[in-house]
Amino acid sequence: MKKKDVTIPDKALRKDLIELLKGGQAHITLEEVLKDLKPELCKVRPQKGVHSIYEEIEHMRIAQEDILRYTLDPTWESPEWPDGYWPSDTDEITQKILKSAVSRFFRDLKELMRLVKNPKFDLTAKIPHGEGHTYLREVLLVADHNVYHLGKIVQKLKQLGE
Repeated sequence: MKKKDVTIPDKALRKDLIELLKGGQAHITLEEVLKDLKPELCKVRPQKGVHSIYEEIEHMRIAQEDILRYTLDPTWESPEWPDGYWPSDTDEITQKILKSAVSRFFRDLKELMRLVKNPKFDLTAKIPHGEGHTYLREVLLVADHNVYHLGKIVQKLKQLGE
């Protein structure tokens, strides 16, 4: 019996994961949403009890950073649930603060994509300190969480007439 080549499915999986993390296959990307975003809309809450666009972006950044660091660093300590996953000071949202959050979000996303692209990084392996979770699970968790909150951002923009 001929030995099956597992590198081809692995390459296909990695390629598909990168596309999933980038977004844009079945929906708009975060880059497209941010491209024409008016800074003054970032701190507006469309209705009482609803997070602002900035809060959604910062939440995405914090959660993504937590998942990435948890995956790579056994000494990482996650923020307190749930408050630690949302920005605490949202009174003074400037263009600089927004730009920093977006920049940090994409920096961590690129780091995650570099891991996914690395063929020496076994996506199906269990994270040694990860409560039985695999690296693949964490990558999918980031993609799922990001697209969920991106959808919420798009909905908020519609509520704000954009």
